[in-house]
This record gives sequence, structure tokens and C-alpha cells, in this order.
Amino acid sequence: MGTLLFMVPMVLIFYFLLIRPQQQARKKHAAMIEAVKRGDTVVTSGGLIGKVTKVSDQELTVELADSVRVRVMRNMIADVREKTAPVAAND
Repeated sequence: MGTLLFMVPMVLIFYFLLIRPQQQARKKHAAMIEAVKRGDTVVTSGGLIGKVTKVSDQELTVELADSVRVRVMRNMIADVREKTAPVAAND
């Protein structure tokens, strides 16, 4: 009985401190990826920053520089920056 009284709070602590926040972050990231549209600036998981030029079901075409386009899987997008988001200066 004493072990059960110890295990139940431990499971609840793990759920609220580890499992639930991770699930919420995964849902937020999935929603962000689904909302990607043409013209958005994205950051890939490899660290490349580019502008989305074409959107399809599973892939995005990202322009990294003038006439340099790459196809990227949607799930490899780490961050989405809107057109109006300011970029930090490297001073």
C-alpha cells in the first residue's frame, strides 16, 4: 500500500512535468507547419533560412538565394517567420 501511495504521485508528476508539455509543443509545431504559406521565411532543421516559393502536401520549395531553390520536406521545418517578423542584427 505504501508503494502505491508513492508511485501514483510520481506518475502524475512525470505526466504534468514531462509528457504533457512535450505533447503540447508537438501540437503547436504541427499547427505551425500546416500554416506555412508562400512568401513565409522558414528555418530548416539543418539551419538553412529561406523564403517559401511553392507549397505542396508533403514538400515545400524554399529559395535560399537568387535562383537557388531546394525542396524540403514539411516535417524538416524548425521555425516559421512571417514576412513582417524582424530579423536580429549581428552587431
